[in-house]
Amino acid sequence: MGLLRIPFEVIPSEYEEQMPATHADVPELAQHLASEKARDVARKYPERLVIGSDTIVALDGRVYGKPRDPEDAVRMLMELSGRTHQVVTAVALGRGEEIRSMSVTTEVTFRPLDETEIRSYVATGEPLDKAGAYGIQYYGVLLIAGIRGDYTNVVGFPLPTVVELLRAEGISILGLPGSSQP
Repeated sequence: MGLLRIPFEVIPSEYEEQMPATHADVPELAQHLASEKARDVARKYPERLVIGSDTIVALDGRVYGKPRDPEDAVRMLMELSGRTHQVVTAVALGRGEEIRSMSVTTEVTFRPLDETEIRSYVATGEPLDKAGAYGIQYYGVLLIAGIRGDYTNVVGFPLPTVVELLRAEGISILGLPGSSQP
């Protein structure tokens, strides 16, 4: 949000997400989770504009959240190795109970990876708090053969989608025309 020149404060949600192993509509699931996170914070700060988000990695209908431990991260990365998966991030914006959400999907293809390479990556600690057990913005970029779609989505916060939601609220981005600041 700093990139957009909008003042903000990070307030973690206390919403307890329930992540199923599979889901028929991953964008719908991501939007539900993002909306519940935003709603949780908005209840505590009803006068503030709140943004919540949630990122899910999916392959063949299977949902990959954050790994439970290093071995779970190894398992996830082995399954994603050499394959194309989807990264779905939903963003929810609103005040009080009025929350709107959007999601974006990006396809990511991993290089074929061997177990030694995966274990070396997991040993960095980077994948342990990320959906799908990797982060594209640091060492994880070395696992990737290519992406199709929004890079910022894979990072976990799809800025073009955020801009679209904010502009719909009349909020100026980068000093561009808009009616007001939050």
